Amino acid sequence: MTTQKTHQTLGEFIIQNQQHFEYSTGELSRLLSAIKLASKLVNREVNKAGLVEDILGDLGTENIQGEVQKKLDVFANDLFIRALTKRDVVCGIASEENEFFIPIEGKTSKYVVLMDPLDGSSNADVNVTVGTIFSIYKRVTPVGTPVQLEDFLQPGNQQVAAGYVVYGLSTMLVYTTGHGVNGFTLDPSIGTYYLSHPNMQYPKDGTIYSINEGNYVHFPQGVKDYLKYCQALEGDRPYTSRYIGSLVSDFHRNMLKGGIYIYPSGTRTPKGKLRLLYECNPIAFLTEQAGGKATDGYRRILDIKATELHQRVPFFCGSANMVDKVGEFMAKYPEK
Repeated sequence: MTTQKTHQTLGEFIIQNQQHFEYSTGELSRLLSAIKLASKLVNREVNKAGLVEDILGDLGTENIQGEVQKKLDVFANDLFIRALTKRDVVCGIASEENEFFIPIEGKTSKYVVLMDPLDGSSNADVNVTVGTIFSIYKRVTPVGTPVQLEDFLQPGNQQVAAGYVVYGLSTMLVYTTGHGVNGFTLDPSIGTYYLSHPNMQYPKDGTIYSINEGNYVHFPQGVKDYLKYCQALEGDRPYTSRYIGSLVSDFHRNMLKGGIYIYPSGTRTPKGKLRLLYECNPIAFLTEQAGGKATDGYRRILDIKATELHQRVPFFCGSANMVDKVGEFMAKYPEK
């Protein structure tokens, strides 16, 4: 007879670590609990997507990015917005799926949330892992007044918390409040997240590089040179190429095994494809808290001051030594 290892629940962990939250009043704990609840509801729909009609496929509309919206995109977006607005825990929400931020009228909360409700949703139709990314800031305008754009355009180094949910073979919620990175796995039989990956750390080195090499001809020369380095027969190289096409999935694998994720600029994406506020900032915060590094090829992601709600930037994140190495190649070609 085997015995199952017991773990601390996510709810218990959040309460136990409230002392890490500056100006803690329990509000941030309730906010994280709302995200936890919404993630379980999205997980339920993702896992029965092949059985339920009218949940997979294109919706027939485009989001503000000009990307075709998936039905699951809109479902996840609506669900997270409802979960966050009904608990009196946020004064404003910004989503990759909405053109403008959403002010929550009458709320006196000091927090705003930015999110990518269903990252990698184009993979859902073919049963490949998708995820949710979230970022939390303390507002900079006075509490009790209507939330403003400046509350959302803060640099990533001002994040109070950030995390992601990966809906895969098992569902995991991974987050940080600036005191390390911890991962929780959902037990679907009782609907509870348990601490399964405490104090997650990026290996300093790795042997995996994740990039869409189909866009090679459009890459900056520094990235092309780095890929040649990765593929050279020398030392522990050539490295292994692994690219899922879902940032959450590629990042999660690389953090556990060691590797680098790259989505550079190119002639087709002159400013990169990933959104600074919804994807790069929260993933960069997690990366640094796990001992890795995240840059745009030249500067630290968390120091970039956003000027637009849906601003895009090139993105390099992963094992510290690998990010340093690609930075050496990029430095040979000054930023234009």
